Amino acid sequence: MKSPRGVILGVVDLGPPELLIVLALALLMFGSKKLPELARSLGSAKREFAKGVREESETPAPSPDPEEKITMTRAELDRLIAARESQSRNDPSSPT
Repeated sequence: MKSPRGVILGVVDLGPPELLIVLALALLMFGSKKLPELARSLGSAKREFAKGVREESETPAPSPDPEEKITMTRAELDRLIAARESQSRNDPSSPT
């Protein structure tokens, strides 16, 4: 949601004067020669991140191998057994 002054980032309301101050501070900290290089590297990092997220969402999850052995801890096994026993007590018509 945007405010009349500018961009809202959580609790901070950044309008044009604040953004100019941030830009001036960045210019003072990094210098005029480093600032474009820094902006390019941030842009390329953003593009690489977006590309990685997009590729990850496009690739389907591998189907499980039926021959693969699955191991679980004793606590996980106990919870699974308890859940199935509870389900069979609540629904006696289902086969076990």
